Amino acid sequence: MPSPSPIPMGQEDRPPSAEAPQSLWSATRGWFQDAGELLRVRLALLGVEAREHALDVAEGLAATVASALLLVLGSGFLAVLLTVLLWESHRLLALALFSAVFLTLGVVALLWARRRLLGIRWFAASMSELDRDVERVRGRS
Repeated sequence: MPSPSPIPMGQEDRPPSAEAPQSLWSATRGWFQDAGELLRVRLALLGVEAREHALDVAEGLAATVASALLLVLGSGFLAVLLTVLLWESHRLLALALFSAVFLTLGVVALLWARRRLLGIRWFAASMSELDRDVERVRGRS
């Protein structure tokens, strides 16, 4: 007759389900720690991207303002020069043509800027990482 296996000391007093809450608690705690770390990494990535976007926007705005100012001044002086040259013969034609050219260029620049700003995909890397995280949570990767 085989001898019964000895029960380790201290375990005969506890019911078998006493280990389950502790392991459930440690698993839940581990999950929250992983979720917190994931959130911290994602927020750090978002901060880096926000900084990069802010610098890109600031540089773009500074270059746009400088070029617009210089182009407006140069165009204005050119218009005045040509209007003065044509003052005796075709002053109204010169003024009308310059007005039409400046207004047309202004509308074209406005449409280009609108299209450019609407085409920006903000925080693309963060969105991509979040999409991957969602797929991992759903268990598809």
